[in-house]
Amino acid sequence: MTKPSSSRLLVPSRRAAFVLLAAALTLPAAFSAKAGSLDEIKKRGLIVATEDDFRPFEFVKDGKPTGFDNELIEDLRKYAPFEIKQQILPWTGILAGVSTGKYDVAITAAIITKERKKSLDFTSPIADATHYYVKRKDDKSISAIKDLSGKTVGVQAGSALLGRLPELQAMLEKEGGKLGKVVEYTSYPEAYQDLALGRVDYVVNTIINIKALVTEKPNVFAVGEPVSGKSYPAWAVAKGNTELVEFLNGFIAKEKETGRFAELQKKWFGESFADLPVTFEPEF
Repeated sequence: MTKPSSSRLLVPSRRAAFVLLAAALTLPAAFSAKAGSLDEIKKRGLIVATEDDFRPFEFVKDGKPTGFDNELIEDLRKYAPFEIKQQILPWTGILAGVSTGKYDVAITAAIITKERKKSLDFTSPIADATHYYVKRKDDKSISAIKDLSGKTVGVQAGSALLGRLPELQAMLEKEGGKLGKVVEYTSYPEAYQDLALGRVDYVVNTIINIKALVTEKPNVFAVGEPVSGKSYPAWAVAKGNTELVEFLNGFIAKEKETGRFAELQKKWFGESFADLPVTFEPEF
């Protein structure tokens, strides 16, 4: 399988004010800690990194963090016998921070991939993350996968969705088409803005995120078709931190047992996922 087109443009952030707001909600910049054992975490607290704007999993509203993962963090504060210290930051710095020990866990929708598993371990999946495309509702030129041939796609930089574009490329090649220019964005809100303005033709994201977008702006956007095989997001910790993974999986299992997990899934995703695997080995 060939790689995606090398014609890529990384679009810088246009949300300076929002990033400043998110930064104000984080721990002091001087604070840092090495990822440690569960015993060490019990003494100093758990350092949690969450994303600043990834609806409906995590985002900031009226100056407060909210969304599926942030509600789970509030439950985790009651469950854990230690302090939870949260940092809110842009996606591009989260997984690297976890793998190097700056943060203990990324409580965000980090898609499980083969490449990421080289430096990270993952909890049980928290949702379905099959990739779909979203288009402008009034764009009559796109009605199926084959219509994406040669068109410009927007995707988040450093995301698993970017890494799995070869799947879409293979689909297009079967139809005699090809993947067009790939534009990488710092955040998905920027990609959606450019889609609405016609600067890109479609955006690839997980079905949950796209459904949330279309529900919020049904007159602007429309859900397309799947452009990947099965995919799942989970929380990420540094490679080899087995004790922490087991602790977090215990928390997730309890949330599922009480019905709280399904309740939050329905609230934020519009549906619950009763058949999520406990573990997942990615093909890509």
